Amino acid sequence: MKLSLTLLAASVAAAHADSESSASRWASLRRRLSFDKVAGYEPGSQVTDHCAIDLDQKAIEDQLLLKTPEAFANAKKIYNNGGNSKSYAIVTVEAGLSDNVSKGDQILGKNAEGGEVSGKAYAAASAGDKTIMVQYTTSDKQASYVECQVGSLMEPNMKGCLAATGTITIDGKAQTYEYDPATQNNNGRTIAKFSTGAKELMLDCAKGCPYNDYKAFYDYYGMDDYANEWVEAAFEGRKTQFTRGDADFTKFGMDGREQAIKKGTAYMNIFMYVIREFEDALDDCESQCINCNEGSVHAWDEGVCFYTGSIEGEDGLTDDGKLLHQLGDKRCGNFKTCGEEGTNLDGTAKVNHQLFDLFAVGNDQLKRGECESARKTTQKVKELMYIPMIQGTLRYAYKVSKLQGGEVEKAEGATFAAAVLPMVHAASSSAASTIHDNMKVGATSTDFKAVKSAFESVYSKMGITCSDVGGLWNDAADGYYEGMEPCMQTISTMNAAGETKTNNTLAIALGCTFGALFAIAAAMVLYMRSREKQGAPVFKGPDTEVKDMN
Repeated sequence: MKLSLTLLAASVAAAHADSESSASRWASLRRRLSFDKVAGYEPGSQVTDHCAIDLDQKAIEDQLLLKTPEAFANAKKIYNNGGNSKSYAIVTVEAGLSDNVSKGDQILGKNAEGGEVSGKAYAAASAGDKTIMVQYTTSDKQASYVECQVGSLMEPNMKGCLAATGTITIDGKAQTYEYDPATQNNNGRTIAKFSTGAKELMLDCAKGCPYNDYKAFYDYYGMDDYANEWVEAAFEGRKTQFTRGDADFTKFGMDGREQAIKKGTAYMNIFMYVIREFEDALDDCESQCINCNEGSVHAWDEGVCFYTGSIEGEDGLTDDGKLLHQLGDKRCGNFKTCGEEGTNLDGTAKVNHQLFDLFAVGNDQLKRGECESARKTTQKVKELMYIPMIQGTLRYAYKVSKLQGGEVEKAEGATFAAAVLPMVHAASSSAASTIHDNMKVGATSTDFKAVKSAFESVYSKMGITCSDVGGLWNDAADGYYEGMEPCMQTISTMNAAGETKTNNTLAIALGCTFGALFAIAAAMVLYMRSREKQGAPVFKGPDTEVKDMN
């Protein structure tokens, strides 16, 4: 159920009621920090650099669209090396550093036009070292968050990069340096790293690991970097090496591989890292400590940024976003789940309304140190995030099954399925097998009814409902496609073949019982009305006046 503005207001009010002095401290902090909204969400920390990860996604998609071997190679470089997030320069100090440098130490220099460039040490370095990494400073404003965007981009922006040669000042001490701006301006945050670094951050981390959702994917695919394996296999046109859920991309040309890559990067790599940031926020949360959770709030803000991206802007109303927020808005138009009530065909998806309410509540809970409440909020966030993946799988199952969908539609359906299959498998291995058999790359046939029934059999275990998913809408007929109407929450079980069985006998019995009760109730109403007309009502109030309880 969608969280109301009243609930949000009550949540905020409770925070201020806890302690007047604590409230004033937070109010003072919020006055000092003014950050651009993220699709309506108000971050409590600077995350403009994180939101910009969608610019890498866009750059990848721009190259894939060209569908040439060279363009695919360029897209792969951007995937692995980035260009828009966490930019840093690797410069050579020929004389060697005069002193030890700590991570985060301020570094100043000049760009090619003589303008000031500010940054900080990306990592610690020792006196005598001849190289140092300089991370460029980012601003609070998304439109101008950084002016050095190079990496492996085809159209780099070097306006704010350090000049090729010059002097940098480290903690007040000048050092001469040189480097190649075209090849030595790199990026510490890339879409590939969201997956290649997953084992350390989501499976083996010291606190909170393994994260449940990631563990389900790890157990299903049998690889810690399953998302990277999917994307790399699609780039290379080879078969994946999974324990379950394999995809053989030798069966696809560039049309299909393009879809598998661009949907894999957004809906597998980035998707799981969104969840990782929310889990990390919980790991850092200190209970009942109002001024102790800046780190948790920052991690939470990062999760919202990776869900949304920078292209969505401050209101989230654009139609050219690249990440999960845009996916929700696209799929709601296909399944008539747009709007706050989820009954419209356009506008913001109901799932996005729900999620952004939860994002605001989670932010507030973390600030107040309500860690257990934030954990419950996070669980609901994770459940809702799978809805567009299910909708995407269902849409392309129908397109392939009934509308003569070709390689593109098959690739899209296979990738959407890959992004949710492990959670289905955790609920029912037979349901997951049914979906994979019908949606996998190279499937000999696709039965959309079997896919739909398999999903519906696990909705309750996944924490979602039939109305959350909706039904596939046919604009031409102004109604749902036959067989793709929204399901009903009925008593059902999943048999070995993945089919849903309904207890018709129970349904008939219940119908008869309720019909009889309705008839009795109707007779009683008629009887009471008759008595009232005769001046002798069945229920007569007391003679004394009832006291006002307001």
